[in-house]
Amino acid sequence: MEKHIFISFEDLQTAITDCVNSCLKNNKSLVTSTTTPTDELLTVQDTAKFLHLSVPTIYGLIHKGELPVMKRSKRCYFSRHELLEYMKQGRKKTVVELDAEIKNERDAYLLTKKKKG
Repeated sequence: MEKHIFISFEDLQTAITDCVNSCLKNNKSLVTSTTTPTDELLTVQDTAKFLHLSVPTIYGLIHKGELPVMKRSKRCYFSRHELLEYMKQGRKKTVVELDAEIKNERDAYLLTKKKKG
């Protein structure tokens, strides 16, 4: 024996909205897990894996002062965000970018140069 329940469209919308809001309130961990952490700290070993370098190379870069590092006690920590910025600083310009930069510098020089005559 089948039972049929009749509900108005507005009541159905309200019930669905209430159900979704209730699920979101109860599962905040699902909502926050999709957001990226503000800044993750990495150990020397994690940094070596992240940069695809060896651990001794990481220590060498720390010694030279090339890597942005935070020291606490005898441990070194690295900001993932700062490491990404460090990597971007090593980016070389393409030939097209270099040509555009040279043209801009040339044009700026020619505009400031006084004409003789």
